[in-house]
Amino acid sequence: MSLTLPNVTTLRNDTVAADGAAYRDLAPMITRQRLVVEGYPTFVITDEHIKDYLSKLSIVTDMITIIEPVTHVSDLYGWAGWIHWETSGAHFYSWERPLSFFSVDIYTCKAFDPAKVVEFTEQYFRTTEIVAKGF
Repeated sequence: MSLTLPNVTTLRNDTVAADGAAYRDLAPMITRQRLVVEGYPTFVITDEHIKDYLSKLSIVTDMITIIEPVTHVSDLYGWAGWIHWETSGAHFYSWERPLSFFSVDIYTCKAFDPAKVVEFTEQYFRTTEIVAKGF
């Protein structure tokens, strides 16, 4: 049995827009919301913090948890965590070196309030500085 693949348009380097100007929504009828939140925490983030944060983030965003948060630590890169929601999920990354820093990447197929996420994250990690970008 042979498998026939559909014709695919290959993405070339010049079709990836750095500023998003050339981006075209290929499925406007499907809700997709993304938010990246980054900051400087005032304490060392542990495995338990990540699991607790992601569980509470589910409440803040009103998402249904499918799989409880999982984490992994790398000697080279620090902690990573992930939670699976019925409507997608979130990734969390934390570094102790070269500086104390975290990055949260949320992708959902259900709308949520980004301001609530930023406020919650700022308070949870008692950040000295926090930034966010939605798209």
